[in-house]
Amino acid sequence: TPMVRKNGVLKAATWDEALALVARRFKQIIAEQGPDAIAGVSCARSINEDSYQMQKLFRAVIGTNNIDHCART
Repeated sequence: TPMVRKNGVLKAATWDEALALVARRFKQIIAEQGPDAIAGVSCARSINEDSYQMQKLFRAVIGTNNIDHCART
């Protein structure tokens, strides 16, 4: 169950509420500080297709190249 903070207290929320909150915050951050204020980190345990989709989301939708992968070292 996703949890969201309301008035400083964590409350259970539906997935729709939680995802709407994340989308609102991403839009707010992009509007105030630009798309490079957001970054994504992919996991080495995820499949290549998931990592590819994540980088497409960050580059094409959010508009940033701030993407990293934990297995790059």
